[in-house]
Amino acid sequence: MHGLGNDYVYIDCLPEETAKRIAKADLSALARRVSDRHFGIGSDGLVLILPSKEADVQMRIFNADGSEAQMCGNAIRCVGKYVYESGICPRPTLTVETRAGN
Repeated sequence: MHGLGNDYVYIDCLPEETAKRIAKADLSALARRVSDRHFGIGSDGLVLILPSKEADVQMRIFNADGSEAQMCGNAIRCVGKYVYESGICPRPTLTVETRAGN
């Protein structure tokens, strides 16, 4: 998905099996691999949509170089759209936990 030109690969980690696989992954390396525009999918980074104890969902975001960002406004807009349209959180107002807070 993309938000105003920032394009990210999103992974819905809410299903238990996906969450287990992601927990074992080297997320920095995964972000670098999928973000490579010549040999991967190609993106500005990787966004994980995870369960949260503090909010409706949690967002973790990794840049194309593998570094983890605290927040990205364009990415969080896409997370909100996905969570709402998939029926995960069908309310028009939702909260997303990020490394920068809720």
